[in-house]
Amino acid sequence: MMRTIEWKNGIVTTIDQTRLPNRTVFLKIKTCGEMASAINDMKLRGAPLIGVAAAYGLALTAYYSKAKTKKKLMRELEESAKILKGTRPTAVNLFWAVDRILKKVKETSGDAKTIAKKVVEKAQLMADEDVEVNRKIGKYGSELVADNDVVLTHCNAGSLATVDYGTALAIVRVACEQGKRIKVIATETRPKLQGARLTVYELKRDGIPVTLITDNMVGCVMSRKMVNKVVVGADRIVRDAVINKIGTYTVAVLAHEHNIPFYVAAPTSTFDLTHESKDVVIEERSPNEVTHVGSKRIAPKGTNAINPAFDITPLKYVTAVICEKGILSAEEIAEASN
Repeated sequence: MMRTIEWKNGIVTTIDQTRLPNRTVFLKIKTCGEMASAINDMKLRGAPLIGVAAAYGLALTAYYSKAKTKKKLMRELEESAKILKGTRPTAVNLFWAVDRILKKVKETSGDAKTIAKKVVEKAQLMADEDVEVNRKIGKYGSELVADNDVVLTHCNAGSLATVDYGTALAIVRVACEQGKRIKVIATETRPKLQGARLTVYELKRDGIPVTLITDNMVGCVMSRKMVNKVVVGADRIVRDAVINKIGTYTVAVLAHEHNIPFYVAAPTSTFDLTHESKDVVIEERSPNEVTHVGSKRIAPKGTNAINPAFDITPLKYVTAVICEKGILSAEEIAEASN
């Protein structure tokens, strides 16, 4: 399986996720501006992947910089950082990655060329770390999954949302590698349909049984006892809540009502335990994504629509958070923030 994003000789190659599942198209990104556009247009998405992509965006600035001094290079990188941070406000991994690169620059001595090389190396290291982190999440999370379980997941938290292997889907993958017979129910995830287009695509590619449902079927399949566990990803975990794709809150409440464990799988780079949910900016995307499916209008002209990309799930609905350090209860998350 190839990585979702790769660096080679000053070119970042990534899959254009807006074209899946019908076509596999690769983007060749050569500037930070192009990277910012790809993130903003959701050609690449998923909190961990956005983080690494942002790091690569700064690496492109450094790689092609003509700066002779550290001060000049730092100025260019800070300008690029501002552009990247302006793309998508909710997923904290983007900000974490940008700040990590800038910190590396500040700590590195030498001329601009030497520092630029270190920036590229740091971005590549962060990509490698992401893969290792995801495998650890999969290993810890697989302990919570039993043979013959049916796992419901929302949106896409698989390899396409990361550099490789995934977060929520890493748990399913490791469980299957262990010989457990796991089936998945995937929600379609309106309005961008990441579940239908991306999660189903990944699972079918990997030979893992998957059934697609519309978002408003979640209560129905739970009431029919068709689901044993829920595993989702996260775009930000704060002191009192999980922020994830719109619809996650609904799934969590329904899981709670039906006594189904609700797990969140995310790397610690997604943790933002200095903030509470009231501090988080929820990204509002174009109403056209709601009034249209792709380019096809499904609502009358002039229809008002709202389109928050994420919602907020209070920790009281979360059974556990699975990260690369282990399995944390909601109480342990709250305690860690104190």
